Amino acid sequence: MNQPSPFSPDESAETGEGRDAERWEAVQRRDRAADGRFVYAVATTGVYCKPSCPSRPAKRENVTFHPTNAAAAAAGFRPCKRCRPTESGADDRHADGVAQACRRIEQAVRDGDSAPTLAELAALSGLSPFHYHRVFKAIAGVTPKGFANACKAALARQGLAQGRAVTETIYDAGYSSSSRFYDGATERLGMRPSDYRAGGRGAEIRFAIAACSLGDVLVAATDKGVCAVQFGDNPQRLAEALQDRFPKARLVGGDARFEATVAAVIGVIERSAQVCDLPLDVQGTAFQHRVWQALRAIPAGSTASYADVAQQIGQPKAVRAVARACAANPTAVVIPCHRVVRTDGALSGYAWGVERKRALLDREGA
Repeated sequence: MNQPSPFSPDESAETGEGRDAERWEAVQRRDRAADGRFVYAVATTGVYCKPSCPSRPAKRENVTFHPTNAAAAAAGFRPCKRCRPTESGADDRHADGVAQACRRIEQAVRDGDSAPTLAELAALSGLSPFHYHRVFKAIAGVTPKGFANACKAALARQGLAQGRAVTETIYDAGYSSSSRFYDGATERLGMRPSDYRAGGRGAEIRFAIAACSLGDVLVAATDKGVCAVQFGDNPQRLAEALQDRFPKARLVGGDARFEATVAAVIGVIERSAQVCDLPLDVQGTAFQHRVWQALRAIPAGSTASYADVAQQIGQPKAVRAVARACAANPTAVVIPCHRVVRTDGALSGYAWGVERKRALLDREGA
């Protein structure tokens, strides 16, 4: 699911009132998340500003929007002396610093070294450990320790997928003991490490492909819960995609008991106001699970923006991280990512097609 943040470059192709309305809304909110995405110019003052400029709001009829500082300057406007749009602010510097820190952590994990400590990263940024911890989490969506753990888990998944021995993979990924890896391994991998290493060998996944008003839908589940709900237009390709994910798993056609699970999913698709409380067995990071939990709390008939979800999970600056978590959702409608829209209410991307997203929202009356 490719769902961009409200001001991502993916929207650069859009023109007209819709995009300007969204930008104007950001200016009214003085949204720092929009800084660097565009600037706005005021005809009566002849200056251009960042969206977060603290100056008194201008009248809408006097405001124009420009994609860059250079474009605003070419139109005859000069930079605002209050918000200084041509200078990098603290948020920009923090974002650059966090990006560099993430690269340092990733490199350390790949090299088999200990990840930089919070104190070391804070010293490089010139901030106190407490302040740096908050800044890093607000920008990256997780703490430095959480990011390092995610890097270790990714390295472990890669090693297991290549068929390497479990014990060897654990220590090469930087885990100090096997117990640290096995604690929560099933949640990270979606199955036992030995089964994941074997491409799902030994795991039994029940699945069925049914027809619905939105095309074909594949529903798959382990004994713990639903692990996939995917829309498509070709049943064979849907089955092949599941097989590719776990080439050595035992895929079993749904029995009478499983038909009840499929019926529940179809019921949500066709009667979207129906509550879906099916148990899940989905792989994801701690941050992704927090986002998915927040999505399941959005009631039918309602929508939320990426910024709303970020606010809901207590990380208002993690808008992009929220969008990525939505994009990683493996279970359409069960985790209702279709209820996340842009700030102005317009639809954004959807892995299974925007028309399906629109149809689901229309049925809910959103």
